[in-house]
Amino acid sequence: MIDFDVQKIRKQFPTLNQLVHGKPLVYLDNAATTQKPMAVIDAITNYYLHDNSNVHRGVHELSERSTKKYEGARGTIAKFIGASSPREIIFVRNATEGVNLVAQSYCRTNLVPGDEVLITAMEHHCNIVPWQMLAEQIGIRVVVAPINDRGELMMDEFKLLINDRTKFVSVTHMSNALGTINPIKDIIEMAHKAGACTLIDAAQSAYHTPINVQSLDCDFLVMSGHKLYGPTGIGVLFGKSNVLEKMPPYQGGGDMILSVTFDKTIYNDIPYRFEAGTPHIAGGIGLGSAVEWIESVGLTNIAAYEHSLLEYATQSLLSVPGLTMVGTAENKASILSFTLDGIHPHDIGTLLDDQGVAIRTGHHCAQPVMERFNIPATARASIACYNTTDDIDRLKDAVVKTMEVFS
Repeated sequence: MIDFDVQKIRKQFPTLNQLVHGKPLVYLDNAATTQKPMAVIDAITNYYLHDNSNVHRGVHELSERSTKKYEGARGTIAKFIGASSPREIIFVRNATEGVNLVAQSYCRTNLVPGDEVLITAMEHHCNIVPWQMLAEQIGIRVVVAPINDRGELMMDEFKLLINDRTKFVSVTHMSNALGTINPIKDIIEMAHKAGACTLIDAAQSAYHTPINVQSLDCDFLVMSGHKLYGPTGIGVLFGKSNVLEKMPPYQGGGDMILSVTFDKTIYNDIPYRFEAGTPHIAGGIGLGSAVEWIESVGLTNIAAYEHSLLEYATQSLLSVPGLTMVGTAENKASILSFTLDGIHPHDIGTLLDDQGVAIRTGHHCAQPVMERFNIPATARASIACYNTTDDIDRLKDAVVKTMEVFS
């Protein structure tokens, strides 16, 4: 293992310090949502204790303070992902809403019947269903690039699927079901050469590896705050300013306008034209604090530590007879999806919970992935920077005990 003071990190996460069914909690469901450090909890609490007020609309002290913190968070997030300006950061509820916003604003405006949207066979439902809805609405076609038996995108096939009808490419950076990390820079370059616009789903990758949207040159990118050690109900859509400026609003209401009469409405500038109504102010402030916390630890340090822990965990689980790993890509992070011979994943999850080990079981909102591997579901353990080798040892012991119960 690398030099990383994980015990110092763990002390900042109060949720980890508890018993579940009489046993110390091992939390390995981080791909679903991460736990929150005290810095984030304090930022949200302090907002409600001292600054609670609506943003953008008041001249009194509380409104000015809350606006400064909320917009400061936007700037922090812009810097975190290398955006050229905070104007390119739109606050949404989650990555899912970000994808839907792009589908219903940019794509519904710019695509015509017969155009193609290219996705992959490893996408989360949030990057499948919005495109199917758009296909029903305007007659575009959704094209799916295949993956191989290791859960890797077949790049030769992907390249062949890009043609003059391809107008939009929407791809996950990291699979939530397999852990696979896709070569998104190469994908973006291929898409742009064909004249297609791009969206990257970074909900899983953003808290594991550094991202720079200018270096990647993606047109859009989405993230979920609750996976970034931040609160639920807040997420981010990044969009290039020159693209956002040409897009119609996604929703109508307050704060997304400059003026309203019964004859005409003039929309606000970006990013506010996409943020109708009172926003999740505490969520935005909390997410800004979460990003600051990540930066204080160092995302490069986090990535290196998690990679070494993933290697340890992979070797540990593969030593268990009857365990099959699902998703063995050469380039992957954080996620260990597996099956046990003769045991349904839901039973695995229940018995592990009895032993204080929290994992996720099911199709992980990625049913086409399960279909590709001809399985109904997997058990998924997912790693964050506060996990330890002791957690992995507890996981392995719990898996072995589960097999003993069913034997």
